[in-house]
Amino acid sequence: MRVPAQRYLRVSQGAFVALYAIIITGSLVRLTGSGLGCADWPQCSESKFIDVSSGHAAIEQINRLFTGVVALSVVACALLSIGLRPRRRDLVGMSVVLVLGVVAQVLIGAVVVLTGLNPFSNIAHFLVSIFLMSVAYMLVQHAKITKISEEPTARAEPLLGNGNIRFAVKVLLVLTGLVIVVGTLVTGSGPHAGDENAVRLGFAMTDIVRIHGIMVWATLCSFLVVVKMSRKTQTSRALLGRSLMRFGAVLVAQGGVGYAQYFLGVPVILVAIHVAMSVLVWLGALDVYWHSRLSAVPTGVLDL
Repeated sequence: MRVPAQRYLRVSQGAFVALYAIIITGSLVRLTGSGLGCADWPQCSESKFIDVSSGHAAIEQINRLFTGVVALSVVACALLSIGLRPRRRDLVGMSVVLVLGVVAQVLIGAVVVLTGLNPFSNIAHFLVSIFLMSVAYMLVQHAKITKISEEPTARAEPLLGNGNIRFAVKVLLVLTGLVIVVGTLVTGSGPHAGDENAVRLGFAMTDIVRIHGIMVWATLCSFLVVVKMSRKTQTSRALLGRSLMRFGAVLVAQGGVGYAQYFLGVPVILVAIHVAMSVLVWLGALDVYWHSRLSAVPTGVLDL
């Protein structure tokens, strides 16, 4: 069966949304104290595969069942990528990585439950989710580009003639990644463990939050450097202008939410927003990196 490029793009976008949604539902499981709502795996309890006998069990059960939606979406990406003509090795490869990643997430989820919400397993669960979101983002971007050549457009030599700006964008991406990683340590040390008896990391909150804040400010400074460098040429402004504006807006908003939740005693609603926006911050940095690697503002691009 031959698959139209527009259909494949829609399916890849659906997988992207599903992967983002399950991060949100997973955070709500932890923030509502439902991390051990299902005390067993793969069944919810010793006697029931699906158990909604309590509020915590229902919340955890919904999150588990939604994993099936995510799995179907990435499997659809992998199967449909085979039907594209000409065959796109980049799309096939990324789709397969998504399938393997979701399988890995299921197994890590089992470890999370069976170890009583060990913070390190929770951190691994979240970071693998970030990795899968990154692959899904790249899959969507590659799927948007219609081409006959086997060589991906994004691998062409960039038109950002000054190599310094490309290096600055890489620094920005690395710093943003470090902010995400340190943020998981803050979460692992904080009060929202998913269950009142769950083990926490041994970091003092004031110390780990201070380190996290320093990393955020370093990222903001790196962002301002990239903005300044991007204004030197018309090409860099065309390629990076919008993505930098989006990233800057999300980064500043996220910083505001972070300070607000700290001074207000980490209320659940603000923590939930902070988790959701942390993914957007990372995707914003990845978006800047993607546009810094393009050879030009793409033509022949699907926009659905």
